[in-house]
Amino acid sequence: MKIYSETNLENFDAWSGGKDTKNTIIKNNKADEFDQLIEELYPDGIGETALNDLLWFDDEWILETLGISEEEE
Repeated sequence: MKIYSETNLENFDAWSGGKDTKNTIIKNNKADEFDQLIEELYPDGIGETALNDLLWFDDEWILETLGISEEEE
């Protein structure tokens, strides 16, 4: 069974490595930009596991795309 719900990054319950990237994005006030990026990349939606994996394993790309430098982390 697949359950999709509409949410934003701040309300997404990330886990493991995805949690660190989520917190970095929020700390740098880029949550709205991240939400827009995800909507552009996945117009039909994205599952929770896929979103967490994106945050966890593609963290460098996400932070670079959002303009967050390593010094800001």
